[in-house]
Amino acid sequence: MKIHEYQAKQILASYGVPTLRNTVVTTADEAEAAARDLGGGLVVVKAQVHAGGRGKGGGVKLAHSPEEARQVADEILGMQLVTHQTGPEGVLVRMVMVEEGCKIARELYAGIALDRAQGMPVLMACAEGGVEIEEIAARDPDAIKKAAFDPDRGLRPFQATALAFELGLEGNTVRKAAAMFVALAKAYVEKDASLAEINPMVITEDGDVIALDAKIDFDDNGLYRNKDVAAMADASEEDPLEARAKALDLAYIALDGEVGCMVNGAGLAMSTMDVIQVHGGSPANFLDVGGGATLEKVTEAFRIILEDPKVKAILVNIFGGIMRCDVIAEGVVAAARDLGLSVPLVVRLEGTNVEQGRKILAESGIALTVASDMTDAAKKVVAAAKGN
Repeated sequence: MKIHEYQAKQILASYGVPTLRNTVVTTADEAEAAARDLGGGLVVVKAQVHAGGRGKGGGVKLAHSPEEARQVADEILGMQLVTHQTGPEGVLVRMVMVEEGCKIARELYAGIALDRAQGMPVLMACAEGGVEIEEIAARDPDAIKKAAFDPDRGLRPFQATALAFELGLEGNTVRKAAAMFVALAKAYVEKDASLAEINPMVITEDGDVIALDAKIDFDDNGLYRNKDVAAMADASEEDPLEARAKALDLAYIALDGEVGCMVNGAGLAMSTMDVIQVHGGSPANFLDVGGGATLEKVTEAFRIILEDPKVKAILVNIFGGIMRCDVIAEGVVAAARDLGLSVPLVVRLEGTNVEQGRKILAESGIALTVASDMTDAAKKVVAAAKGN
């Protein structure tokens, strides 16, 4: 689950991370009023969307007066913001954050993610901030300073202090930066985050350490014990099809390809996507209906695939263990009849009740192509998507 920058700052502030005063607004008039409330001087107007790279896309602008804040907010609100994370279609900006300015002496980076090789979260820090950390890592891997920590014990103060020194900080700023690192790590663990970033983490001319930007993504599996985080979900930022799938507890992620996929099991779903790619196609989605899906879930899953306008062909690839092939077949038939199957359909069924499943499909009157194995299925669905 993703949240907006202002929400991430609220969470970090609750853990003692210093942030600047800000207000979230939805109109240009409100932006002007917010700038006045913040002192009438320099403010930053930031688009609040679930995507990075907002500055490069024109979604972050400075304003030196309330009147200018109104002008730039009017430019940003309602724009279709395009960044490297949104794709060419962009995302609609519905609200902006108006935040007070500060005098920046240095910009740093701090972020935490899970290192699966070590089996522990790792705090990463860099003396360069305000830029894409991936660019720095590719250009100069040694510039990224790291400290792995036990989530049960948290980031230890000595680790945080050592990182601050490695970044070239001095004096009282070391203590302030170390305190921010520890607080960030605590928030990451306690809120079940999958990613927590402060970029940039700035040192002001007065020597203060402030989170000038913040991003936190969360593990959906931990939301049940973080109701406050779950309440921050913004449905308007979610793909409508993904939102429908989530409500049904279906694992669905929309992609940019042309081959719709319905598969049971995450591993088989990934393999199916790979083999489609190998044979010249591109998957339109990841969709795992799971091992215990009901007829209703399977039917709705097929509807979701059919409603994606990018889909030019569909591959149903089921290896029935707990999931029965006849249930999948019934769901496919129900959805195809209800919505009208307008694209080629390739089906590969194996496992539990496979003969019953094949019989249901054969007697349905639906035009489809049967595949003998995954390679055969991939070749046939890619050819169908290309109109061959």
